[in-house]
Amino acid sequence: MKIYQNTISNPISFEGIGLHSGKNSKVTIIPGEVNQGIVFKRTDLQSKNLVKANYKNVTSAKLCTTLENNDGVKISTVEHLLAALYITGIDNVIIEIDNEEVPIMDGSAKFFLNLIQNSQIKRTNEKIKYIKILEKVELIDGSRSISIEPNDNFEVDFQLNYQNKIIDKQRNVINFQKDDLNDVVEARTFCLYEDIEKIKKLGLAKGGSLDNAIVVQGDKVLNIEGLRNQKEFVNHKILDLAGDFLLSGYRILGKIECHQGGHELSNMFLRKLLKFTNNYSIIELESTVISKKLNSEQAIKLAVNA
Repeated sequence: MKIYQNTISNPISFEGIGLHSGKNSKVTIIPGEVNQGIVFKRTDLQSKNLVKANYKNVTSAKLCTTLENNDGVKISTVEHLLAALYITGIDNVIIEIDNEEVPIMDGSAKFFLNLIQNSQIKRTNEKIKYIKILEKVELIDGSRSISIEPNDNFEVDFQLNYQNKIIDKQRNVINFQKDDLNDVVEARTFCLYEDIEKIKKLGLAKGGSLDNAIVVQGDKVLNIEGLRNQKEFVNHKILDLAGDFLLSGYRILGKIECHQGGHELSNMFLRKLLKFTNNYSIIELESTVISKKLNSEQAIKLAVNA
């Protein structure tokens, strides 16, 4: 398990189309300072253009996660890039982008992860602050539910239930510290064919295609290449959750159980979880053993500034 904060040694750049806006964006990820976290910078704007990757800045979670600062500057579809940063162990970067939506690439985190892994990762001497869950916290919202309980790793048990023969009922359990994450990383976003028109009427999916999303019609996957793995649908939901939970401002140690979750439920849950400091403690790791707990004054200060 990671002990020290990481950034990248040199800037890395890419560009692509936004899934929902249909607009092309150029992105450059540049090294960040210790304890800075992940910050987006809208380079098409001259001022007030910084948006911190934090759950408090989520203003919309309809089919993607959108962040917005106090001046109304937005960054959307951040979840796949954030998941790649989590999985590759990157803690501090500035993400410069010349439009309001992160490119969708192939609909998974595979492109982002490969890009980061092929760059040089820089380890710092500053230790990571982890959130360690102390007691079970649960949120039930109609047929959807999510909970977290104490665990020494970040583990996700996700259940998906669709009224569709292909998606149907899927469940997977992933331990992000111990398991092979390849199936999660390469899992693409998906939708039902019959929902496409409804989504487009909302002004979304303007850049959507079979190149960046799985489309399911009845008992068929319309993508010529088919699925990348048997549990690609639920694996993508796990990928989304990992990205959304990095918006806590920390890496979390706990076991999550989620049923029919999504971006909105994840954000609602983070707000509930982090509202009360008795739900968790903020710790640092010594070697690979959880050992140093910050005092309550430090923990509250960090939580307020998260």
